[in-house]
Amino acid sequence: MGSGPRQIPVVVLAGFLGSGKTTLLNHLLHHSGGSRIGAIVNDFGAIEIDAMAVAGALGDSTVSLGNGCLCCAVDASELDVYLERLAAPAAGVDVIVIEASGLAEPQELVRMVLASELPEIVYGGLVEVVDAAEFDDTRARHPEIDRHLALADVVVVNKTDRAGDAERVLGLVRSLTDRAAVVPASYGRLDPEFLFDCRPSEERIGQLSFDDLHEHRGDAGHDGHLHAAYDTVSFTSETPMDPRRLMAFLDSRPEGLYRIKGYVDFGPYDTRNRYGVHAVGRFLRFQPEPWPTAGPRLTQLVLIGAGIDAQALGKELQACVSEAPHADEHGMWGVLRYVRDPGDQEPAAPDEVDEVDDEPAL
Repeated sequence: MGSGPRQIPVVVLAGFLGSGKTTLLNHLLHHSGGSRIGAIVNDFGAIEIDAMAVAGALGDSTVSLGNGCLCCAVDASELDVYLERLAAPAAGVDVIVIEASGLAEPQELVRMVLASELPEIVYGGLVEVVDAAEFDDTRARHPEIDRHLALADVVVVNKTDRAGDAERVLGLVRSLTDRAAVVPASYGRLDPEFLFDCRPSEERIGQLSFDDLHEHRGDAGHDGHLHAAYDTVSFTSETPMDPRRLMAFLDSRPEGLYRIKGYVDFGPYDTRNRYGVHAVGRFLRFQPEPWPTAGPRLTQLVLIGAGIDAQALGKELQACVSEAPHADEHGMWGVLRYVRDPGDQEPAAPDEVDEVDDEPAL
């Protein structure tokens, strides 16, 4: 973020066979808005069918695409090796998407990303894709899907155009999630801006807002109003934030609020640093960094989600503004729990996926 160390979000894309993961990934690759996507296709098989579909190539498991994306078909044990390769500055990657095998356990991939020792990457969320037309049959064959949905940060209910009872399926999926953003889609058309910032990192430095969020990019007639599936909240304050109030807000963030990013000014609680905040689903991290020498000291946040009450969220954030001229000794403790210690060489992965929630120091 900003002038601090560059971190690349790693998004895990999961779902059972036929749900539309590869279609969604291809859509992201072709509508990335200038961002370079590193795609890791986790096939677990001798014939890398998904890798071929994504790369548009036959033969090699590693190929370079014309739009600058990199696709690797790997076994899960090789994940950290490929993350390091993709996170290297020379690769110029802005976001990494791991497409899990239809038979993979997303819990394990999430755990591996969270446990990575690479300071260049940050967890970008678990996106679970489900087939709306076949959801009942899929659930009967794979009852573990309930557990996967409870884990997800975003659930893409795909093929809603083919489901005669899409609203029922959407309601059922929402009942099985734990605060996840549930987004309907057809043909895997999810606006990439929902998952990551769609502009090259060089141009993104110092920027917070989602530029031209409501502009219809590319073939608008084909994609339609993709942005209509989600809402954004932009918040700016010249007055510092109270850390206790902000942590209470973050701990109670509502269902459907998928991403929070930006910078927080805690004023007298820490006059040296601003705090970059990165929240995706239930995962939360703060990153302190020195204030820029020029410009005002502001809190600037962007929130994005599906089915959220933007006005109410804005009021809740405003209530976190602090007029107190002095800080108490323990005010920052709640925030500091979510600051990763640079000396942590082996962050522990949670024993269960449920424990991924706001896991500090990961």
